[in-house]
Amino acid sequence: MTQRRKPVSRPRGGYVRSAVPSTPRMTVASRRKAEGEQVEGRQSVRELLKARVRKTHEIYLDQGVDRTGIVEEIVSLALKNRVPVKEISGAKFDSMCRSEGAQGVLALADPVRFDSSESWFTGSDGGGRKHMVVLDHVTDPRNLGAVLRSAECAGFSYVVLPERRSCGITPTVTKAAAGAIEYLRFAYVSGVPAFLEQIKKFNVWSVGLDPGAPDSLWSVSLRDTSFALVVGSEGKGLARLVRQRCDYLVSIPQAGQVESLNVSAAATVAMFTLLR
Repeated sequence: MTQRRKPVSRPRGGYVRSAVPSTPRMTVASRRKAEGEQVEGRQSVRELLKARVRKTHEIYLDQGVDRTGIVEEIVSLALKNRVPVKEISGAKFDSMCRSEGAQGVLALADPVRFDSSESWFTGSDGGGRKHMVVLDHVTDPRNLGAVLRSAECAGFSYVVLPERRSCGITPTVTKAAAGAIEYLRFAYVSGVPAFLEQIKKFNVWSVGLDPGAPDSLWSVSLRDTSFALVVGSEGKGLARLVRQRCDYLVSIPQAGQVESLNVSAAATVAMFTLLR
């Protein structure tokens, strides 16, 4: 395949019936600082409590939810971690939800931490291989959440989002990610092209998914080196300058008649393939 560049040198417990706290109107800036603070869905809340990466403040249960299975495990973990569990009416629970199908469980927690991307390559984080996924203007929260879930399952640890035209870590994203955000590290960058140029000096290769690329994804394996998989928005794909900055541009071979995979499916195929 075509090589784009050469390497540079290598309250305790129990259920408490509670009134729902009012939610203040937030500015765009304050919303950024609060990303990930509301976690909805059973699997996402369970992983929040299991990982203990950030503090969980309260758990809210719809009083009509079945208390067996995962919900029982959530209550047990909450008691162990001394997180209050509050039971509220279905109507009040629905008024708190910010995603579809919260499954009767939501949590309020500290926001997701965002790093400086350069910190991943310097100091105590500087060693070892880095496998990261870069989302170029992926604005659909379900797609973003699905990509994050696949990234964590495939063994990726780092996620890069652009400051503009990204949906951010919303409750819908956390639910679709099914707890994966607790095990990933995130960074915002002012521009994806500049980030791709920056990582070259740290010997990190970049691989862009482009349906029109002549080179096949099957021809690339970067398991033993650091690399960034770059995924574009559904429909428009990668921006022109982003494509120019990628070391490799690859496409996923398809045998069917449908034009292309959606962004989360394509990213999942690529992540597992590159680490094969």
